Amino acid sequence: MDKLYLKNIVKRYDDWVLQMDLHVQSGEIMTLLGPSGCGKTTTLRIIAGFIHIDSGHLYLDERLIDDVPPYQRNIGVVFQDYALFPHLNVMKNIAFGMRMKKRYTKTQIRDRVEELLSLVGLEGYEQRYPDQLSGGEQQRIALLRAIAPHPEFLLLDEPLSALDFQLRKRLRQEIQKVQRQLGITTIFVTHDQEEALSISDRITVMNNGQVEQIGAPVEIYQNPKTEYVAQFVGMSNMLSGIILHQEHNCYVVQTPHQHMIIPAQQEYLVHDPITFFFRPEESYLSVTPQEKNTIHGVIVGQEYLGAEILTTIRSKDGQEYLVSNYIKDEHFIQQAGQAIYLNIPVNACKTVGPAARTSLNPGA
Repeated sequence: MDKLYLKNIVKRYDDWVLQMDLHVQSGEIMTLLGPSGCGKTTTLRIIAGFIHIDSGHLYLDERLIDDVPPYQRNIGVVFQDYALFPHLNVMKNIAFGMRMKKRYTKTQIRDRVEELLSLVGLEGYEQRYPDQLSGGEQQRIALLRAIAPHPEFLLLDEPLSALDFQLRKRLRQEIQKVQRQLGITTIFVTHDQEEALSISDRITVMNNGQVEQIGAPVEIYQNPKTEYVAQFVGMSNMLSGIILHQEHNCYVVQTPHQHMIIPAQQEYLVHDPITFFFRPEESYLSVTPQEKNTIHGVIVGQEYLGAEILTTIRSKDGQEYLVSNYIKDEHFIQQAGQAIYLNIPVNACKTVGPAARTSLNPGA
């Protein structure tokens, strides 16, 4: 059952329009993923009740909430800057929402705060103040404050963006653990692909106020529906061409400088234009051709990433491609200028469609 349904939501600005139709299932973490200005935070603020829509409807547990004020929606929000009260200690910060509702006893509030602090490993922090906490501890307290009053829904607006890489990894696991234990339906807003892939049950990829694709992390990464999703989520090598003919279950595609063989899709016909891609990690290098699809070029750059080497290959026509080689492929480490073959297995090639309609200027 849908916990939240955004039905044909439209919010217009002078030169930009947000259009959204979204089902969020009970108990899931739904991530809104996209670059700055794509409409993620606008969507979140519409759900919270901070922004009024021009048309469409919002339903929470099948109850229409279009005109329900923010304080009556029973939705918890964690902002990007945490917004902790500097003059209140941890106990009072977490308890703030419960006190505002005026239906909890002092004992209930104390027990709830202690229960939540124990959940995130911060027992004994009740009397500390925000300026005595690390960034990660502040993030935990902001999360606990949002969930203390037993909200029906939780909104997280880029809650980890101000933290360093290693701390972000730890805290996204902690957010997921807390969410699972409490069963709170959650919308998580981020521009970080890795964050979205690791924490989400489903991802909504957004672009200029439009939804490009909604799906499980594996589906979004392995089967992107549009060129935008393929390029935004992970790294991709894009190619375009014309279908010459079909051989068994494959198309033979004429790209600008060579033929490529890709899996056939029913919606395409001979002579149709087609765009497809392959991931860097699904291709490999060799000194002689190894696959039906090979691109001859030279190594023009490499990035050492620890477990892998990201190598840039430039073909004869000047096009550049990325290939991910693991350290075991020592033959291709630090060989700039070396002539090489980039091999692409047929099944690594996947077709994509055009991006969703774009607007003149992105909104916040």
